[in-house]
Amino acid sequence: MADIRQLSWGRRYLMCRPEHFRVDYAINPWMDVDSTVDPDLALAQWDHLVATIERAGAKVERIVAQPGVPDMVYAMNYGLVDGDQVAITNFRFDERRAETRAAEWWFAEAGLRMTRTADAGAGAFEAGDAFLFADSLLVAHGPRTDVSTHAALSRTLDVRVASVGLVHPALYHLDLGFCPLDETRAIVAPSAFDAAGRATVAGLVPEPLVIDEDEAFTFCANSVVVGDVVVMPAGTPVRVARRLERWGFAVETVDVSELHKGGGSIRCMTLPLDTVLDAARTMHPQEVERAEHVLA
Repeated sequence: MADIRQLSWGRRYLMCRPEHFRVDYAINPWMDVDSTVDPDLALAQWDHLVATIERAGAKVERIVAQPGVPDMVYAMNYGLVDGDQVAITNFRFDERRAETRAAEWWFAEAGLRMTRTADAGAGAFEAGDAFLFADSLLVAHGPRTDVSTHAALSRTLDVRVASVGLVHPALYHLDLGFCPLDETRAIVAPSAFDAAGRATVAGLVPEPLVIDEDEAFTFCANSVVVGDVVVMPAGTPVRVARRLERWGFAVETVDVSELHKGGGSIRCMTLPLDTVLDAARTMHPQEVERAEHVLA
């Protein structure tokens, strides 16, 4: 069992209690407008999730849910935090754009500087498609994020971007098929990626925990890591949990099945506020120019 080289982030999160959660529209394969949401159960499951994350050692900040914005519970997608700044999400779908306005108010109150890829003329960018891993910002393009935003992110945040393509309609965000565990390990669902994306991820992750499509459909890659504790949705395959434990991680499972009805799980409900992208900020000006040319 190799030592866990803990992630440099993941101990402070922004979350939104699902006071107004329901499924009013279908913008991903998991959503069914005929599926009834039990509001009391959704709130109880969210409260249990927060308690579990805090017990693991992380701090949880809260943003007030707004009426008429049912998907605000999926806070991961408000933006990508980098120290004292945040790259604001430019949602693909109109139904979610009100979340950005609510989040911008919170970010301003918290003293974060806001940048927007949309201001650079790029297209849709959703923060669930971006993770710091090793020496790169891994960013996906596909159902929710346009590849044109990758160069804008690289330029705006001054970081090295590793670009990967998502092709599975049900694994529509990077955080459904990729979960950083520590500095060398990640849960990876190869079926989420195109061939080039699989190669990029394989080159970036020395020790992947590879999951198949059925395992990915349990949302086990949509987990949160706090130090050496992995907070995972109930129903995570035993094989996956046992591998994590052999590596030295403690596994905590939480039933968030009511929130799965919107197409997201634990990671989708947690926006890391302590991410600093310095590990990816080692590019010389010539590298930035080359990256923009390649990613554009």
